[in-house]
Amino acid sequence: MIRPFPLLALLLITGPASAASVLSVGDGDTVRVMEGSQRLTIRLACIDAPETAQRPYGAASRQRLQELAPVGSVVSLRPQTTDKYGRTVAEVFRNGQNVNLAMVSSGAAFAYRKYLAACDGSAYLGAEAAAQRQRIGVWAVPGGIQRPWDWRKGNQRPWPSCRPARRGPCWWLQRPEAHLPGDRQLCPRPGAAETGAHLPRQERRWGGLRIIAVSPVAGPPQLPNV
Repeated sequence: MIRPFPLLALLLITGPASAASVLSVGDGDTVRVMEGSQRLTIRLACIDAPETAQRPYGAASRQRLQELAPVGSVVSLRPQTTDKYGRTVAEVFRNGQNVNLAMVSSGAAFAYRKYLAACDGSAYLGAEAAAQRQRIGVWAVPGGIQRPWDWRKGNQRPWPSCRPARRGPCWWLQRPEAHLPGDRQLCPRPGAAETGAHLPRQERRWGGLRIIAVSPVAGPPQLPNV
C-alpha cells in the first residue's frame, strides 16, 4: 500500500506518449507490451528493482508492478532509448500515474542514479527518501537491501553451456554489445570454417545473448528451442 507524500505528486503525462497493452510482467522493472502490431519489451526507466533471486524482495517487486500495470491494462509509454539488450527504456504511465515513480515510492524499487538524467531526478530521489523514512519494501532493513546493481556484479550470469550435437551446426555466441557475429565459438565441428562469416547462419535470442548457428553445409541450419 502506497502512503501519500505531501511533498511529492506522481508525475502526469505531459508530453507525447504511445499507448500499449500490457502482455506480461517479467520482474520489477520489465514488462512486455503490445504497441499496435508490435511486441515490445520495456525496461522501466530510471529505476532498478531487486532481482528475482533477491528473495523475497524480487517477487514482491514483481507483484507490485503487476498491481500497478496489470496484464491487459492500457498504458502509455514515454520512450527514452533502446538498451544493449534491445529493450525499449521508457517511463510507463497508467491512468495518469507514473508507474516507474510509484514503484520507487512504494519501496518496490530503487532510484537508478546512474540513469536518472533522462527523468525528473528530484522526484525519484524524493520518492526514495520517503520510502526509506517509512521503512517499506526494500527499506524494511536498515540502510536498505543490497542494491540490485551491486548484486549483479557479484552474480554474473555465465555463458550458457553448449551441448554438441552429432549432426548439428557449429554454434557461436555473441554478446549483445558486439557488432559482428561469431565473436565466441563453442563446440566447433570438424571442417567448419574458422569464422563462419561467409556461411549460412540463423540467430536466436537466449536471454541477452544472440546465438549464431553457423552451418558448413548449404542451406539454413535448424535451431533448437533455447
